[in-house]
Amino acid sequence: MSKLSVGDVAPAFTLPDPDGTPVSLADYAGHRVIVYFYPAAMTPGCTTQAVDFSAALGEIAAAGFDVVGISPDSVEKLAKFRQQQELAFPLLADPDKEVLKAYGAFGRKVLYGKEIEGVIRSTFVVSVDDEGVGHIDVAQYNVKATGHVAKLRRELKIPALEG
Repeated sequence: MSKLSVGDVAPAFTLPDPDGTPVSLADYAGHRVIVYFYPAAMTPGCTTQAVDFSAALGEIAAAGFDVVGISPDSVEKLAKFRQQQELAFPLLADPDKEVLKAYGAFGRKVLYGKEIEGVIRSTFVVSVDDEGVGHIDVAQYNVKATGHVAKLRRELKIPALEG
């Protein structure tokens, strides 16, 4: 597994959302998008992270960023997760883990003192040019679910909205 670094070309992807609609990185041409990878919908840490992104979505969008979450879950599980948590940003299904692997977000990790193979919670900020090609602006691996969105907002200098 190779990790991505700032300046690398972001691996292109097209994955289904909870409705089965294909979503591509190229769909965000001319935008900056926060692409985050998480292990499993409806687990405590992943729910915390998704709810935090959803709660901050107004400020994130106002600062010029879109948000996309990717996991190895099925579209059916993502649909249930989206409805249950009222999430307002795209969740994409990567059950074959091809995109996870392309971003270096799947591989060997230590969980509870044991080395296993699995999803490495990771976040990327990708600038997508007008031709739909993305470049990595920020690459973060092994992020913590709790407090991650607040930390990312501080690092990206995304202020709270007034009012």
